[in-house]
Order: sequence, then structure tokens, then C-alpha cells
Amino acid sequence: MHGTKIMFFDIDGTLVPEDGDHKIPESTVRALELARKAGNLLFINTGRPVFNVEENVRSLGFDGYVCGCGTYLEYGGREIFYKTVPKELCLKTRELMRTCDAVPMYERRDCVFFDNKARKLPLTEGIRNEFAAQGKDTSRHADEDDFSFDKFIFSYDDKTDLKRALAELDKDFFCIDRGSAFYEIVPRPCSKASGIEAVLEYCKLPKSSSYAIGDSLNDLPMFDAVGTSISMGNGTMLIPYADHVTDDIRKDGIYKALETMGFFVPTEEAI
Repeated sequence: MHGTKIMFFDIDGTLVPEDGDHKIPESTVRALELARKAGNLLFINTGRPVFNVEENVRSLGFDGYVCGCGTYLEYGGREIFYKTVPKELCLKTRELMRTCDAVPMYERRDCVFFDNKARKLPLTEGIRNEFAAQGKDTSRHADEDDFSFDKFIFSYDDKTDLKRALAELDKDFFCIDRGSAFYEIVPRPCSKASGIEAVLEYCKLPKSSSYAIGDSLNDLPMFDAVGTSISMGNGTMLIPYADHVTDDIRKDGIYKALETMGFFVPTEEAI
């Protein structure tokens, strides 16, 4: 793959607008098409489990997916890596969340589990309602016999023993503060960065040929793993850490980034 470039894309706020109609800009669709035609590789890199990568993203024709913060890797329609949490640790973590009065949503590559014994907090309930509106199954719960997870999130408030929860989780997981009173919990050593490193090794590509583009601080691990990091113009908090800043998502930011980084030779009808 000599001369091939590879780009890793966040989804929300990068490919898909987080406000309004959530419609992917036509210039983004065109840019990805041109980049593929030029022989480059395009990967999704997301915290979402693979089942939650929706058709509007899949239809863009990505070569592969880094999902669940590096717990699942897919290339060319084939699974090339998968790490899940051992059952015993899943059950231990479930009890920790309950005794610390946190409100989790457990994520597995094929589904999500809610805890019916947990309180209801706005963030977790908002996700549940959004999933239900998308037709996803929100009925699975943490007391089912086949309960297990690859990663999870939890929301908290002043009733939560957050200090104890984080201290215990830190032994086995990376604990990512996502702001808005919730954490994303990922099994060590997986991360968005480890996913990139595994893909580069699998594809036999050097770090210098790799690029990552995102819009929020949870994309920082990607930035550490690639040769060139790019922030969307709407990624205000991420901008200080980026090698390059492109325009906003609705102002052809993806197209401009791929053009600037030499992923294609633009044509007059591109935008």
C-alpha cells in the first residue's frame, strides 16, 4: 500500500451534525467518494458499539470501523479484532455501579443493557429514548443471564459515590470524563488510539501516512496515534491540540480537510 493515506473519522459533530436535521452534508459525501477513488483508506473511529453505526454512515462506503473505543475492529467487512470484558468482571462492575448509586448503560457489540434497578437520570434516559425512537431494542437489562459488556457509560449526580466508583474502576478500565456528569468506561488497554495502532499494523502502513479528524476532547486519543491530527472548526475545545483546523461541519469542513491533506485531486463539480 505504498503511498496510501488513511483517515480516521469521528461520527457525531464530524461526519454527522449534532444539531438540526443531522443530515450529512453533500460536500462530505462527495469528498469521501473522491478520496476512495484516489486509492486511500477511510475508517470510522467511534465510541459507539458497531451495532450503533447507522446506515447513513455505513452507506458512505468506509473501508473499516474502529468501534467501542478500540474494542472492535473491522476491515473490508471482516472482524479483525474483538475484546470483551470477562463475565466475572462484568458482574463485579454491575454491583459496583449499584452500590455507588451510579446510572449505567452497558454496551456490547450487538446490543445495550440498561439497569432496571438504577435510578433514572436525564442523560441515560435521553439515550434510552433516542435509541427507542431509532427502533433499537432498549428492553435488555443487567440481570439477564447473558448480560455482559465490552464498555459502558454511566451518569451520576450528588447521590453517587463517584470517588469510590472511579477508584475501583481504574484498576481495570480507562475512565474518560465526558463532561455533563457522565463517564465513558473502556477496558484497558483499549482506546481509540489502540484501535488505530492495530489497523496501521494490519494494513502495514506507517504512522506518517495516518490522519484523524474529530470535534471533541474524547477524540484526543486518536490525535496521539496518527501522523496528522485535524479538528473540525466546530470542535472548539479540540482546536488547541490539532495540527490542522478545518472549517465547520456545515461549511464543507470534511471536503476542505481532505483536499488540503492531498486525499484527492478536486474537480469543479466536487462541491
